Parts: sequence; C-alpha cells; structure tokens
Amino acid sequence: MNTKKHIAIILGGTLFGFGLAYSGAAVPEIVLSFLRLEDFGLVLVIGGALLVTLITFQLIPKLLSKPLLNGTFATSSRLSVSKWNVIGAAVFGAGWGISGLCPGTSFAAIGMGNWPILIGIIGMFIGAYVYGTLRNKGLTGIE
Repeated sequence: MNTKKHIAIILGGTLFGFGLAYSGAAVPEIVLSFLRLEDFGLVLVIGGALLVTLITFQLIPKLLSKPLLNGTFATSSRLSVSKWNVIGAAVFGAGWGISGLCPGTSFAAIGMGNWPILIGIIGMFIGAYVYGTLRNKGLTGIE
C-alpha cells in the first residue's frame, strides 16, 4: 500500500471512531438501552450511517471515473445469504446484546479510556481464534 492509502485509512478510522464516541455508540450502557428499546437515539446514528453509505455507493461511482486512491469500483448484482451468514449474524447479535460491544465500538471505547472493554476485546479475539481453528479442521462446513 502507498502512503496516501495509509493516511486515508488512518483518517477514516479516526473519523469513524470519533463519530462512534460522540454519538454514544461506544458506551455499552447506551447500546444496551437502545437494544432494550428504551432509548432510540442510536436509531438516528444508524439511519445517518445508512444514508451516507447509500449516497456514497450510488453517487460517487457516477461522479468519478475511478476511486481517488486507484483501483476500480466494484458492484454486485447478486445477493447470496447462506445459513452461515444467518448463524454468524445470530452469534454477533447475541454477543452484542449481552455485552453492548461490537468490534468498532469496542476500539472507540478504548480510545475514550474505557479500559474494562479490553476484556470484551479479548473475548472477541478468542472467539475468532476458536472459529478459525474449527474452520481449519473442517468442522464448520465453511471453506
């Protein structure tokens, strides 16, 4: 990767982290309150993110002939959902509902100084390691 791509990745990640922190999405108590349907503030955050993504994916390829940092715009006209996507989404949702953490918000919480979140991050890495081990042994049905 070239230097421009590294800078863009760092700036994008920093902006994303600040957005998560500012919106409250990096505070597990706020997320859990949202998931219990007690606080709908994160609906605006999620809706805003969907709107920006929709505009970006629909408008930018029409305005630019190629991405700013080289490469090509790729689209897929086919949507495929397997049982493994559904199982993965259920496991992710259960973990999010129990802890109020997801990978992006966890790292933003660390940036806010919420050090106990490290326990959740360690759990995510252990889960990924266990899954990778099972997959490599052919026990998941996924190649």
